[in-house]
Amino acid sequence: MQGVMAWRLMRRKAFSTISKAFKSFSGYPTTRSPSLLELDLPDNWTPNPTTATTTAIPHFQNHASRQTAALIDGRLMAEEIRSGIASEIKRMRDATGKVPGLAVILVGNRKDSQTYVRNKIKACEEVGITSLMAELPDKCGEDEVLDAVLSFNENPSVHGILVQLPLPQHLDEEKILNAVSLEKDVDGFHPINMGNLAMRGREPLFVPCTPRGCIELLLRSGVQIMGKKAVVIGRSNIVGLPTSLLLQRHHATVTVIHAFTKNAEQITQEADIVVSAVGVPNLVRGFWLKPGAVVIDVGTSPVEDPGSEYGYRLTGDVCYEEAVKVVSAITPVPGGVGPMTIAMLLCNTVDSAKRAFGFS
Repeated sequence: MQGVMAWRLMRRKAFSTISKAFKSFSGYPTTRSPSLLELDLPDNWTPNPTTATTTAIPHFQNHASRQTAALIDGRLMAEEIRSGIASEIKRMRDATGKVPGLAVILVGNRKDSQTYVRNKIKACEEVGITSLMAELPDKCGEDEVLDAVLSFNENPSVHGILVQLPLPQHLDEEKILNAVSLEKDVDGFHPINMGNLAMRGREPLFVPCTPRGCIELLLRSGVQIMGKKAVVIGRSNIVGLPTSLLLQRHHATVTVIHAFTKNAEQITQEADIVVSAVGVPNLVRGFWLKPGAVVIDVGTSPVEDPGSEYGYRLTGDVCYEEAVKVVSAITPVPGGVGPMTIAMLLCNTVDSAKRAFGFS
């Protein structure tokens, strides 16, 4: 009995010491832990001096002539998928007399957003999906955007709703995305879809388009994912987070690198598969990459180029000129992930229409 009492006394003293230390260290009262939201810091990526140029560094030059990577052609794969979708929609129309419908909400006049929306609508037309669009001015009120969302939610001819991101800063992006009907959330951003993606044994109604496209690129290229080491650079809700979850679903061992990660280069050097999605041109240099690795470059950033038609060129997160001499396969920018993202949006819209029509 004395031994038990002594143990309890010792445990109380230890707990008291730990509590005081935690209070002193964190500044929080001992009655509660810090809120997860209070730990939510933005990922502000600061390019290294080396990211502004594609000049090889000495460490990389030692490997410069070893290997030329295979090109993972996203355009070609997307064309094959879209051809299959067009056939499926024809079969649907012949059987039910109906076709899928996609509604797009575009707020503001960002040139890149307008281009993305134009490409999506064109892709819909090519495969037989009906498209509707609500264009709202940059300074519109939040209620106007929500009204557009609710109108499409209630429209039975609409099977997918896409809110083009980013939205102007004065709008509550989370509130607007959460207003999209779960059954029409073809972007896959609804918290329930994301939660089901994160949990084993659950199936989301939709998987976010770009992450789904990344995995599709790997699978169609014959890349083995199971048991491989994968690094995802970037942890956004749109790409990085869901991509890491999908890779885990395919039984990869996944490491996520963010702006606060120490020794990012050394960690990436161990990866068999690298997916980069931070939007920093040439962030990932050749010496970051393991010889023979497979690289999916999601980043798309305009870089000034007086010699090009528009005065700029699109550049990925990965220094392509260096990477092709190290890795076994890589996606180009443009022409890699972008076309697959649109193809996956079409797939999600068709899947939604099938559920609505009871068509299989």
